[in-house]
Amino acid sequence: MKLLLTSGGVTNQSIRAALLDLLGKPVEQSHALVVPTAQWGHPMCGPPSVRGLVAAEEGWRPLTGLGWASLGVLELTALPSIGPERWVPWVRAADVLLVDGGDATYLAHWVRESGLADLLPSLDDTVWVGVSAGSMVMAPRIGDSFVEWPAATDDRTLGVVDFSIFPHLDLFPTNTMAHAQRWAEEIGGPAYVIDEQTAITVVGDTVEVVSEGRWAALNTR
Repeated sequence: MKLLLTSGGVTNQSIRAALLDLLGKPVEQSHALVVPTAQWGHPMCGPPSVRGLVAAEEGWRPLTGLGWASLGVLELTALPSIGPERWVPWVRAADVLLVDGGDATYLAHWVRESGLADLLPSLDDTVWVGVSAGSMVMAPRIGDSFVEWPAATDDRTLGVVDFSIFPHLDLFPTNTMAHAQRWAEEIGGPAYVIDEQTAITVVGDTVEVVSEGRWAALNTR
């Protein structure tokens, strides 16, 4: 699987160029499934925000409103009740999974519970486009300050990549570089701090930062 890990989606031409490179074809020829699941685990999200995501309303246009050839919904909480014989072909037929934000621990739980985690290693050509928690979920940990799901037992997530992500730099009062540095001390491992104009691409062992904004790499040697 190829990863495009963002804070706010495909927000500028540099990130869009990176997306096209990962897809290997135009967005207009690419079939997408959007994953809203993380929103259900966050107290600030709910039916109106999920509607906005699925309907590609203004705030979600950098993710679902890019002009995909088709756009379907993959709700992970539903998958265990319908069986892999139905949903696995849907995922394999998609060019890209658009994974929205919310709570990353809740999302990690359902990626595992749904069976999607077991499928991911075989999706060599599929692109995972994450926004906020949809990106953070790929990390080993997210830090206690980002855990909003009451049932979470700790801050661990999927560990697909070996670095953590602090998103929304400068967007909120609690997302300053000073906050990120304290967060990175807690995390301990390698970490990236990214703003809304920054993304991280991961293809195999190659990690690259694509940015027209502000970012930092912390805890690196």
